[in-house]
Amino acid sequence: MAQHARIKQPPDIHSGRSPETYISYEEFLAIADDDRPAEWVNGKVVHMAPVSDEHNALTYFLIRFIGEFVETYQVGVIRHEPFQMKTGPSLSGREPDIFFVANENLSRLKKNHMDGPADLVVEIVSPESQERDRVEKYQEYQQGGVREYWLIDPERQEAIFYRRNAQGTYEPGPIREDGIYESAVLPGLRLRVSWLWQHPLPTLRSALAELESR
Repeated sequence: MAQHARIKQPPDIHSGRSPETYISYEEFLAIADDDRPAEWVNGKVVHMAPVSDEHNALTYFLIRFIGEFVETYQVGVIRHEPFQMKTGPSLSGREPDIFFVANENLSRLKKNHMDGPADLVVEIVSPESQERDRVEKYQEYQQGGVREYWLIDPERQEAIFYRRNAQGTYEPGPIREDGIYESAVLPGLRLRVSWLWQHPLPTLRSALAELESR
């Protein structure tokens, strides 16, 4: 289901530019289509590797799980790749796997990108995205003002739920002794971390039923 934004190949066929030419973010958005995964980083188009079936399935589960809460309580909207997010004028244009935008920030949503930080971002780490998700995006989301950043690594079976503190830096949010994490941005949204490593993943109905029984 989840895919990155695409860039026509070659992106500069009409301009005479080489693929290494720097382009503006506006130019990047104008040439995006559905052919190849890409993000805009330091003025250049950076292509992404295709995601695995595991990554795809986990993204779908979390979109539905978080989306159910957001829709039930009417607190905002969910978006996912290939929709772009640019957290600040000097920062990269990224395609988060999933992100939540609170009602009070819906004006940041433009026709083809998010102009400003989402309130909560979820990135599912792939083997090729370790540096990008753990370092580059971590720093950009922190600097850009993303209030909560979920970093989920299925291969390592590791989930870190970063929260932006009063000083503007990230610190890991607590996972309860019973293995449940409760979102700071979406109070009442509870996630059992062990679900993320199940094969197959739990159904949405069974996950919600388990939480309701507690």
